[in-house]
Amino acid sequence: MQIGESFVGDGAEAAHVNTVLGARSGPAGTAWATALATPSQGHAPFVAVLRPGLPVKPMTLFVNKAAIAGAGHGTLTWGPAQAGVAAGVADAVAGGLVANPDDLVLIAAVWVNPEAKDADAVYANNRRATREALEAGATGKPSLEDVLAARHNPVNPFYTA
Repeated sequence: MQIGESFVGDGAEAAHVNTVLGARSGPAGTAWATALATPSQGHAPFVAVLRPGLPVKPMTLFVNKAAIAGAGHGTLTWGPAQAGVAAGVADAVAGGLVANPDDLVLIAAVWVNPEAKDADAVYANNRRATREALEAGATGKPSLEDVLAARHNPVNPFYTA
């Protein structure tokens, strides 16, 4: 199983994507099917598609981290964020980061800020973040050395220690 993370962009249009890639027949497959079958209020996982009727491979479950907060937020989540995730997965496959996509499933947990407005930025940031998260999973990033070096000065867009 490969686990990855990436944060791309600034402000409300920034993308934060977490990925879990694994065998359909293993724990990732079980988690994928369970998540699809158990939506909750504001969170309805769905299969990411490049266009209607053309799901990306490996089959990718888009899980929204932010509850849908109105029509505009829903449109950005199901439209440009989904398209970005699907394209990012296809980019990773085309780039050789994901082998045997028919044997795998991917869970992509995706943050779309309810305050986002720019559909093109949401798309571009999610495409890049998805590809980067898959690359991190494939290459074992971050290194333990990087984690230990940063432990005394954690920082994110919402807080600096």
